[in-house]
Amino acid sequence: MLIGYARVPTADQNLDHQFDSLLRAGVERENIHVDQASGAKASRPKLDLVLQLLRKVDTLQVTRLDRLSRSVLHPVTLGADRLERSIGLHVIEQGIDTSIMEGHAMFGMLSVLAELQRELIVANTNDGLASARGRVGGRRPKLTADQAAPAQ
Repeated sequence: MLIGYARVPTADQNLDHQFDSLLRAGVERENIHVDQASGAKASRPKLDLVLQLLRKVDTLQVTRLDRLSRSVLHPVTLGADRLERSIGLHVIEQGIDTSIMEGHAMFGMLSVLAELQRELIVANTNDGLASARGRVGGRRPKLTADQAAPAQ
C-alpha cells in the first residue's frame, strides 16, 4: 500500500502541490496524512501515526525529503526502522527510491544537505537580527505608545 505524508510549517501555506504530486504518484486521497509543524521536530502527530500504520511491503511517499525531516538524525533512525520493517520510501521530486541501493545512498546524502540548509537559514536569520542595530523585527505598530496607553 502507498501511504503519503505532507507537511507545511504554518497554516497559511498551501498543500495543493504536495497533494497533487502524491495523487499523481498513486496515493489514494484517504491515505495522505498532513502535519502542520516544523521539519526540525522529530515528533509530529501525523508522521508518528503514519510510521505506526506502515507494514511490511508498504511504501511511504513524500514529495521532497525536506517535507519528511530537516535533521540528519531523524532520517537515519527512520531509515534503520524502515529497513528492519521492510518498508519502502519514495521521494517523488528527488527521484529517491530506497528499494534500490542507489536510492538508499542518495537518501542519506540528501538528509545531510537538508540539515545543512536548515542550519544556514537559522544562521542567516540570527545574522539579520544581530545586524538590526536596535530595530525590532515585525510590522510597525499601528498605535503610538500614547495611543495604546488608555487601552491597557
